[in-house]
Amino acid sequence: MSSFRGFTLNGKYFTKKWILQNYLNLSTERLTESELKTLKFSGQWLSGAQDFIIQTSGSTGKPKAIRLTRSQMNLSARMTGEALNLKQGDRAFVCLSPTYISGIMMLVRGFVLDLELTIVEPTRNPFDSLGLENYAQYECTKPFDFAAFVPLQLQTILSLGPRYLSLLNRMKAILVGGAPVSLDLLKKLQRVEAPVYHTFGMTETASHIALRRLNGPEPSESYEVLPTVEIGEDAKGCLTIMSPLTNNQLVVTNDLVEVKSEKSFIWLGRVDNVINTGGIKVRAEKVEKVIEEALYEIDHGTYANREFFVGPLSDDKYGQVVTAVFEGPEFSTKTKNNLLKTLSDKLSKFEIPRHFCFVDPFIRSPNTDGKIDRGENLKIVDSNCSSNHTLIEESHR
Repeated sequence: MSSFRGFTLNGKYFTKKWILQNYLNLSTERLTESELKTLKFSGQWLSGAQDFIIQTSGSTGKPKAIRLTRSQMNLSARMTGEALNLKQGDRAFVCLSPTYISGIMMLVRGFVLDLELTIVEPTRNPFDSLGLENYAQYECTKPFDFAAFVPLQLQTILSLGPRYLSLLNRMKAILVGGAPVSLDLLKKLQRVEAPVYHTFGMTETASHIALRRLNGPEPSESYEVLPTVEIGEDAKGCLTIMSPLTNNQLVVTNDLVEVKSEKSFIWLGRVDNVINTGGIKVRAEKVEKVIEEALYEIDHGTYANREFFVGPLSDDKYGQVVTAVFEGPEFSTKTKNNLLKTLSDKLSKFEIPRHFCFVDPFIRSPNTDGKIDRGENLKIVDSNCSSNHTLIEESHR
């Protein structure tokens, strides 16, 4: 039985008794939106609520409300605890939005596994709230055992020097999810001594159903599913999931995968992002991976951190053509030619981008993850096509 007594939220300690007495009548003037949502959900859970309505983020489709049961979320928390060897009393650092399943399940793990929760605002650098202005304060900070981040947060933390890296190194396990991990971040994660896992899951599965080790002596390209999870592929090659986490209902995802075994798979991309160009189906994520690697090779890696995505633009001849959209100013002609040459060696004719486009800045999701809104940015490119793109001539494809 849980022995939860309270948690620290933005530097203030809230007891279980206070939460239960006040969660139905919280002050909107004295609390931030994140604090309100954290305390409200906590009160519902601690008072024994059996059903919860969770909003999806809308990053892979229109936002919608999903109903989850207490038993689903309880099981998910326990499975994570077992997979990461989390123990009663371990200290968890919570810095994800309590609006969505990733942040909500960090709270549930704390309640179910009896973790000591330190909860902060979901910002780009959540460690800022710890007030580590000098090394004396840092040395007095008790280490955290467990945390979950979006890639943007980890990228920010790893850019701030050894003090913040040491906070990560002292952890037992780190989760990263909500978006793909870039090649640049993957390389930086090799400096982290604590095990870092990329998560795969969704609201419908009460957070992740599989983990992929990103660093250490044995990083993996494959996701390993948690116990009780059964996986497969549908006719389109999309992942199917069935588990007590889904109330034993079959969930068909929009994620293209290569199933390696009953317990592992490789993620290939989203079926929504497949580009049909001249009848040839091109996976945007495959092209993105090659471009990302190419940016590390050309111009001494000058553009290795440049954010971009691959999507379709309409075309009279092919219906759709592959288009690479970069954030920031346009590349020089030399850089474009070097990039095109590298891509030509690694991609087929129809996979090579027909356009290089530039948007400054990108439109992004309003959430902490800062995810690129592909659809809205493509609208900008399409409506201003003559001024913000470079046409790759047919002879160069």
